[in-house]
Amino acid sequence: MTSTPPASSPLSGLTVVELGHSVAAPFAGQLLADLGARVVKIENPAHGDDARRWGPPFWNGAATIFQSVNRNKESAAINLKDAQERAALAAFITQHADIVVQNMRAGLVAEYGLDARTLRAANPRLIYCNLGAFGATGPLSKRPGYDPLMQAFGGIMSVTGNEGEAPVRVGVSLVDQGAGMWSVIGVLAALQRRNVTGEGCEVDTSLFETALSWMSASSAGYLATGRPPGRRGSENPGLVPYRVFKAQDSYLLIAAGNDNLFNRLAAALGKPEWLEDARFSTNPARVDNRALVNDAVQDVIATRPRDAWIALLEDAGVPVAALQSVDQVLAHEQTKALGMLQQAPDADMQLMGTPLSFDGQRPQMRSAPPKLGAHTDAILKPK
Repeated sequence: MTSTPPASSPLSGLTVVELGHSVAAPFAGQLLADLGARVVKIENPAHGDDARRWGPPFWNGAATIFQSVNRNKESAAINLKDAQERAALAAFITQHADIVVQNMRAGLVAEYGLDARTLRAANPRLIYCNLGAFGATGPLSKRPGYDPLMQAFGGIMSVTGNEGEAPVRVGVSLVDQGAGMWSVIGVLAALQRRNVTGEGCEVDTSLFETALSWMSASSAGYLATGRPPGRRGSENPGLVPYRVFKAQDSYLLIAAGNDNLFNRLAAALGKPEWLEDARFSTNPARVDNRALVNDAVQDVIATRPRDAWIALLEDAGVPVAALQSVDQVLAHEQTKALGMLQQAPDADMQLMGTPLSFDGQRPQMRSAPPKLGAHTDAILKPK
């Protein structure tokens, strides 16, 4: 059973209905739940959220990707094709909910009478967030979409990976989770407006709009120059050196983000002569001579082990980091000190927490992700 959030939680007292599946809307729902809202997840009684079966790996009865975006929620198994159950859900929303977040197939909520216009007519204070695929308008507005489709179609894959090699997607659900974040930002803004006006509203965002927003800098570069950006691996198109380098034993990333930091880097690498070379002297010059500068740095970095360079560069004040694997990240003392990895109180499960703290306190996991339909009666048979 989901425990009640502390009264001090920012969104305590608010009720959210999540008509969500996969990653984007569930991630939005989880963020709202972590912030203290009661979140009721509506699922298909036959199999639940598709993401429950997106494995292996599985963990405590569901795929790990489902478990990672559904903590602190209730689950109600509602057959939306059943008129009686659908009416009960609509009544619950209009009578008890403050917020709806939905990412169902385009047109489906209207077909079921669970769309913003219908529900807000009965409850004008309701805030209703549509998290679509390609957006609310336009020739593709009715198409479905998933994170990798948007990474491809939105241009992200065109700037990811190494030039001359096969395109690759970013290895995390960047667009899905980003769209979930934009949904929460929109909902919080709408809540503030409701506090002033007493009225809710309809909020729209989408996977495609999120992908476009991640391409802001790349788009600006193209609009300024007329040249589409290419793929540069770990590099930044406007900074050099700003990439991964291979030491004797492993990889590290050096981010010399301005001329002062490059001067420190040159001194730490024992190459003061670089500062007298016009090709190295300013960041624009280094960008114009990218391959030359990177090769020169790589030649030096290859002469020592990674940890030796990290110690030396940190001492010199040069931004540097080891390239870590997931197990190394989770075991690191900084991760532990932040308390980001949280233990479920009701299951043998640890999950990554929300990257926010309030007065020094991070929102805690109140319950593991719910079993399918564990809270159905609260919707269909309210007391």
